[in-house]
Amino acid sequence: MARLNRRETGAVALGFSLGGFFDGILLHQILQWHHLLSGLAQARLDIRVLILTDGLFHGLMYVVAIIGLYLLWTSPAPTLPSKNEPLLVRAMIGFGIWHIIDAVLSHWILGIHRVRMDVGQPLLWDLAWLAVFGLLPLATGNYLMRRRTGGTLLCSPVALVLSTVVAGLIASFPAPRGESIIVLLRPGASETAMMAGLGAVAGRLVWTDPSNKVWAIDVPADAKLSRLYGYGALLVSNSNAPVGCLDWIKTN
Repeated sequence: MARLNRRETGAVALGFSLGGFFDGILLHQILQWHHLLSGLAQARLDIRVLILTDGLFHGLMYVVAIIGLYLLWTSPAPTLPSKNEPLLVRAMIGFGIWHIIDAVLSHWILGIHRVRMDVGQPLLWDLAWLAVFGLLPLATGNYLMRRRTGGTLLCSPVALVLSTVVAGLIASFPAPRGESIIVLLRPGASETAMMAGLGAVAGRLVWTDPSNKVWAIDVPADAKLSRLYGYGALLVSNSNAPVGCLDWIKTN
């Protein structure tokens, strides 16, 4: 493969970050098949650790996306139409590379998680996910590159940048507000004080995790959730702070 220029490298980096955002949004948040460190026994005992590492993972994907955007922004535009590079195809290759690295490193070498943690044959899920989202995009991207597929959309950096920005926003902000609000207590916070906080916002406790540090509460639509921070909350979903992964925790 020929050496990539800055423009092409930026597109691959953006595709790589899109792969990370895709996995984080779908597997960590929506489906909740695993968290970043679900494969580590000590991490399974504390949901706060899982939330923190998922957040750090998304932060790393932001760094990769920023690097890709910088390379794309600072690279000179092609002077000849024949030199137009199908950037979305390069991003597709980066998307596939992410899933290959994740499968080999995270699933099999380090064992920090598998695609599905609650099945009898996790290897089958690993292989299926790798084939569909890793090998297929990589093979398709390489095939299109050999054909030098162009076109306005495939060569447009705007489409690639917009897709990355949208994915980043989805990963950053909480799920739409539903019946329950998720509250993460500070280490050492008094559960008695938090119960007083529920009274202050007219809330009702509906669920806690085994550690009793993650609470799901029902509150009125006009409740001032920020008041809970004064009673021992570390993070409150759907408050003024976009806490991302916290609000996607299932309560059933």
